[in-house]
Amino acid sequence: MISARLLCRTALVAGIGFALMAIDTKPASAQLFWDWGGGDTVGGSGRENVSFSPSYKKGEIVVSFGDRRLYFVTAPGQAISYPIAIPREQSRWAGVTSVTQKRVNPSWTPTPTMIAENPRLPRWVPGGHPMNPLGNRALYLGSSTYRIHGTDAPWTIGTAVSKGCIRMYNDDVADLYPRASVGAKVTVTWQRFGTSSFDGSAAADPAASKPRRSKGVRSSSAE
Repeated sequence: MISARLLCRTALVAGIGFALMAIDTKPASAQLFWDWGGGDTVGGSGRENVSFSPSYKKGEIVVSFGDRRLYFVTAPGQAISYPIAIPREQSRWAGVTSVTQKRVNPSWTPTPTMIAENPRLPRWVPGGHPMNPLGNRALYLGSSTYRIHGTDAPWTIGTAVSKGCIRMYNDDVADLYPRASVGAKVTVTWQRFGTSSFDGSAAADPAASKPRRSKGVRSSSAE
């Protein structure tokens, strides 16, 4: 016969176990086993107004994989700088392209390469779903499968994890989305730009120059 004391002890241990599980829960991601880099950030923004190379025109986008920043040019010599996640080493690319489409709450379908590397990925995630890897906005680049988009894994911003796309905080891509027009020029480069925020918190580099135009943008897979 099981004593009342033993039953109470068992219930207490079970309750503690469930409490610990709840405390240790981390944000979910459709690509959790694909690119998880640690951390538990669930939101954020790192955008700031900076001085920038006057070689670029208002409305252009410059993506610097070297800086791990995306720059939206607001006026000659000025830009909004956003932190991004960049492609992993084997998915690196560079070139000059343009924004060809814009989507609010885009759906996501993993490429065959992604599925081959991680069969546990869902085959499709609807737009607006909290585990959609494209987040809440997407800007499509040229005829490639590359995009500038939000994320369901904000803790990866600032790292090199993607399959070629440019990943942003959802708050930041929502800020960029109405600013960027379809047809806007997008320069993707590994060049690093010296910038200074309008409050002078970073050192400026007047030697920053415009990179040479690439012959084209090649794409094999996205995100």
